[in-house]
Amino acid sequence: MSDVGGTPVLRAPAHQVSPRAVPFWRVSALIGDALPVLGAVVAWLLIPGVPGWVGLVVLLLAALATAHVVLMPRIRFRVHRWEVTDTAVHTREGWIGRQSRIAPISRVQTVDSRQGALMRVFGLASITVTTASAAGPITVDCLDADTAREVVARLTAITSATADDAT
Repeated sequence: MSDVGGTPVLRAPAHQVSPRAVPFWRVSALIGDALPVLGAVVAWLLIPGVPGWVGLVVLLLAALATAHVVLMPRIRFRVHRWEVTDTAVHTREGWIGRQSRIAPISRVQTVDSRQGALMRVFGLASITVTTASAAGPITVDCLDADTAREVVARLTAITSATADDAT
């Protein structure tokens, strides 16, 4: 944290997610976007009497899906950051909007890791830090799987050494 004109300014978390997050997010977006686009194309081609303007809507949907698959992963990679210190967990995420979260270590209740099938293909994992907060858990997506294991072990060691009760 630094000062600008007497007002504290929060710095960005220190670490980026794994560079393999970009192809992972791209494949995930492609899988998620392909079904609606293909469904719209099939419906447009197979349903008799569909007005011609529906073709333009289908093309617009395909263009938006393509932009999502191409642009979103690079933007997310530039934005998504994380940091774990002896006193707090700090994350920043988003690609259209931005969300920053900071949780004091004394508020951490559980630390979980997750690695779905597609994440395993890319050697990635996510960690979720559950806190005593109404805002819900903090998630760090797309860490290198080994880094995720190290972060979970570090958070477990830090929180077990903390005297507070995480409530």
